[in-house]
Formats: sequence, C-alpha cells, structure tokens
Amino acid sequence: MRKGFTRHPKPDAPATHVKNYITPGGLERLRDEHRFLLTRERPAVVEVVAWAAGNGDRSENADYQYGKRRLRQIDGRIRFLTKRIEAAEVVDPEARRSGQAATKAFFGATVRYANAAGAERVVSIVGTDEVDLERNHISWVSPLGRALMKSAAGDSVVLQLPGGTEDLTVLEVCYERISVEPFREPPGSEASAKGLPRRR
Repeated sequence: MRKGFTRHPKPDAPATHVKNYITPGGLERLRDEHRFLLTRERPAVVEVVAWAAGNGDRSENADYQYGKRRLRQIDGRIRFLTKRIEAAEVVDPEARRSGQAATKAFFGATVRYANAAGAERVVSIVGTDEVDLERNHISWVSPLGRALMKSAAGDSVVLQLPGGTEDLTVLEVCYERISVEPFREPPGSEASAKGLPRRR
C-alpha cells in the first residue's frame, strides 16, 4: 500500500506567526500595563523579596517564597507583553477608507447583523489582546470574526459552531472609534500597597 506524502517542517524552520493586528487604544493598554509592571510593580516586589531574604531561613519564609513566585509571574508577563507590542500592527478604525475597504468588514469594523430568528447584534472586530465580550468586542480570528470578515451589508454568512452552523445576515458595516477599556492598576498590587508614585 502506498503511503501518502507527509511534509514535516525542518527543526530550524521559522515558525509561522499570526500578525498581531491591534487598534491604537489596544496598543496603549498593552504599553500602560507593561510600564506599570516594569517601573512600579516589579521594583515593589523586588523590595519585598530583599526584605524577606534577611528574615532567616528562606525555605520556610512565606514572604520570600511568595515574592519569588510573584517575580517569575511578573517577568513572564513582561516578556509576553514585550513580544506582543513589538509584533503589533496598528490599524486605526477611524482612518479614511475607500472602495471595498470602506463597505466590507475587515479588522476594525463595527458590524450589525441578524440571526435567522431576526435578533440583531452589533460587534466590533478587534485584536486578540482586546477581546471584551461585555463591550461586544470580538477577535478577528474568532469563529464569528472569521464569518463576518469581508462581508458587506446584505450578505448572508455562515457561522461555524461546535454543534453545527448558524446563518447570519449582515445589516450594516461601518468604521468608527472603538473604545478599549484602559489599563487600570489592579487592586492589591504591591506598588499600591507601598504607595509608589506613577511614572510616565
């Protein structure tokens, strides 16, 4: 029996990366969180770890163990944010568009659609770092985002769901400002507890 040809990538072949499309507000949020962790939260935790290290046996020192674990979490998040920011491709929904780019749904579009029962919903297509279901902000690579992509008013699209499919009718496509929830200093952060000043 003849076996089908299977292509295996070379070990040193570069990985294929999905472009990190993001709105201006989304990028600002990532930068604000990155700045907070790097200039405020991390220094505050380092101070706690240094203080705890001087309090005897580190193996039984809860403050020291927690601080070291928190530092690893912060450093991991900083690395993640750095990569996302460096790979960001900013798309401004308010930028002028012409032709199909102005009438069809692409990244940054706000789309009004209806399901087969006539129930309407409005969603904005944003980056994976900006998903906010309470604001109806959906990722451009989500099933709904993919279904709506390149559609125009009057088009019928099919939403692929785990349990089947759903027919949707696109009613309106527009491009307007998408308000992204700004980054807020998390309650209980070490920087807040120490009252460290905010840096710009």
